[in-house]
Amino acid sequence: MKGRMVVLFLVALFVFLPLNGAVTAEDSGRQVDDVDCSGYSFEDLFEYDNAVFMFEILDDWATSDLYANSWVNESRAATVRDNLDSLFDGFPGGNNDWISTDEREAVREIGAKCIADMYTRIGIREGTPHRGSINWNNATFVEEGIGLEEVNLVPDGHPEERSCSQRYAFASADCREVPTTATNNLEISMYVKDGETHNTRFNQLPNSGQSDFTVSMNVTNMPMASMVFTFPFVDGLRLANFSIQDDGIENPSGATIEEIFLPDGSVRISVGISYEIGVETAIRNIFIDMTTQPPESNDVPVWTNEAPADNTLIPILNDGSETVAIKGDIMANWASDDDAWGLDCVFTEEGWSSRMVGSDLQVTPGNSQSGTAECSPVDPYGASSNTSHTYKFGQPADISATAGTYSDSVDISITPNMLTQNLAMTLAPNQGASDGDSTSFNIGSTPSTQTVSLSGIGPGLFHIHATAEAEGMLDWDVIVNLNLEKRNTPPILMVYTVDDDMYATWSADGYSFTLSGNAFDPDGTVVELSATMCDETTTSFTSEGSEWVVSLSIAKCVSMGLTESYDVIISAKDDVGEFTTMDIFVPNPDAEDEAEGETDTTEAEEEAAGLPSVGLFASLISILAAAIILRKDN
Repeated sequence: MKGRMVVLFLVALFVFLPLNGAVTAEDSGRQVDDVDCSGYSFEDLFEYDNAVFMFEILDDWATSDLYANSWVNESRAATVRDNLDSLFDGFPGGNNDWISTDEREAVREIGAKCIADMYTRIGIREGTPHRGSINWNNATFVEEGIGLEEVNLVPDGHPEERSCSQRYAFASADCREVPTTATNNLEISMYVKDGETHNTRFNQLPNSGQSDFTVSMNVTNMPMASMVFTFPFVDGLRLANFSIQDDGIENPSGATIEEIFLPDGSVRISVGISYEIGVETAIRNIFIDMTTQPPESNDVPVWTNEAPADNTLIPILNDGSETVAIKGDIMANWASDDDAWGLDCVFTEEGWSSRMVGSDLQVTPGNSQSGTAECSPVDPYGASSNTSHTYKFGQPADISATAGTYSDSVDISITPNMLTQNLAMTLAPNQGASDGDSTSFNIGSTPSTQTVSLSGIGPGLFHIHATAEAEGMLDWDVIVNLNLEKRNTPPILMVYTVDDDMYATWSADGYSFTLSGNAFDPDGTVVELSATMCDETTTSFTSEGSEWVVSLSIAKCVSMGLTESYDVIISAKDDVGEFTTMDIFVPNPDAEDEAEGETDTTEAEEEAAGLPSVGLFASLISILAAAIILRKDN
């Protein structure tokens, strides 16, 4: 417990100090690069209730992937939260019975560096079976390849959750925290980081698994766990022996060992581990001896009831080249053997042959339309079943089309080869891992042409994915390249009118307006929208499905002296770069009102210019009256 606390304290200290800025690297005398977790194991860093470890040796026999997932439940989860929080004693928000997202991120940040120093507890050594302490060719962690994920340390939606962004100095803007008494279950995972190929390495085995080697693991203090070792495919590789030792003394009940042969021909060893912490005190080591030597007594593969009956048709795509006839996962349960097994088929027709590639049976067709073979299961040491099954290999139907470019659909011709009486088929356009809409039909003895919709796939090259079922035939599942391409269709773009053929809805202050409409790609790809006005382009559209709305400010236009009307170009672009555009004319209603006012004033002035005004008459009358008066006085 003390060792674990020391490691976690280092993790917290060397990450959190730079985050809160309270102490510099010079003050502490340490930096993040100084983290040293050597001498500790995964269990020292994180106590758990149960765990799964998956150790896969890669094809180079020098690197490996170690996946680990551990679970911490209820009261122990609360203890872990409290332990972590106590490590931050003296820091803002630390050791206050609340665990925060900032504290969590501090631990996450340094995790890979700490784990890289730790013991993997795994050793690999070539040669005759080895025993003793596990200090030979130890597998080591690779820091750059370590990915870590913690789940639920700070659970979402906890009833007592609170914000801590303003509560503590230097807290992040989205900081939140929950009480350490929270009993929500925790998980912690380690895996190969995205973009990396491995997270552990070991001294390369010169024999690449082709002869004897021993894998060992120290399982002391592993409370409840399973450890699975997976080895690359090596013909004849098997478990020769194993040993479970407590302080060097055999303890057969200390673990369980199971050998599993996978469909691809590789072998897997599963180890079940149980160790009562606080009760058991022994150093427990497990040794697994692997070999390619035949066993002293080798059993013979035996057919099972799941094997297809005689004269079953094995459908293949017969283009004259070697092809996968039966995948390993399809025939995995056709026979049983203590070791791996494959299918040995001898053909009657000239030119036909087969071989096992991994766990798949691959067939090379001859000149005939179909081939008949007598097949028996055989193990890596040459032991074969005394009984055999007769199977027929061939292509149930020919699939063809006119090569070229199509828009909405393509006609596919299907010609049955009469290897079976009736086929229930489906056809669908295929691009990589995705199929478009499928077409289902039945076909008997006459050719048929089916129209296959291209809905659901994008423009570009596509294949035809065909499946077929028939009585007395294994299911046929094949992808055919017919040199077909889907033509790109430009996006469909519409702009809605709001009143009297006007497109814009103006804001109350008159400084901006909104346009709305609909845009979609008939090919099903995402459409990118943009609007250009007065030499400014925006992509800030609000979209819901194919509906869109955009708001445009006239500020730039006004600065350019444009106030009466505005030209807007709306563009929709699909994922292959093809555009559809619309030019929208938007008059300024305020400018129209001003123009109308100016027109009214001008018309009044023009009308007034043709008639004397009342003031003018009054003036003339006054002048005339004055003249009369003057004349009288004279």
